[in-house]
Amino acid sequence: MPSADGSYVFRPGDGRQIDLGNFTMTVKGDEQSTSGLFTLLEADEPPNFGPPMHIHHGIAEAFYVLEGEYIIFIRDEESRCPAGSFIFIPAEVPHGFRVGESNSRKLNLYLPASMVGYFDDLSVAIGSGEADPQVLDDIAIRHAVEVIGPVPEGYL
Repeated sequence: MPSADGSYVFRPGDGRQIDLGNFTMTVKGDEQSTSGLFTLLEADEPPNFGPPMHIHHGIAEAFYVLEGEYIIFIRDEESRCPAGSFIFIPAEVPHGFRVGESNSRKLNLYLPASMVGYFDDLSVAIGSGEADPQVLDDIAIRHAVEVIGPVPEGYL
């Protein structure tokens, strides 16, 4: 991982994978490797997948679409975002997304570093078969995420 000065290089495919059942996230940068500055995750997601509308308290989020297309919901606005699109969502802004018609990949950037614990906890809940609404709410609250919409079909 990081050298004595904190620098490091990840090549394609490098990084710790988090199994989320129907998709994976790969940790490219986290709190420890970036001195708390940011988290960078790569997501490879199936068609029509998407989380409920939610708010990150104290955490800004950005997406960079690598492949495919995402439909981004920010407040009441919907934007179609093909590969090459960049999306920035300040902390406290309601948002969500839906993957387009084909498998899609994106980078997720969180400022300051956060959310790896959320995805790790979600992975454990999914793997143990305990991903019921109350467990999902508890995980979200622990990681400064407020779910403001229902969990869509196909999320888990």
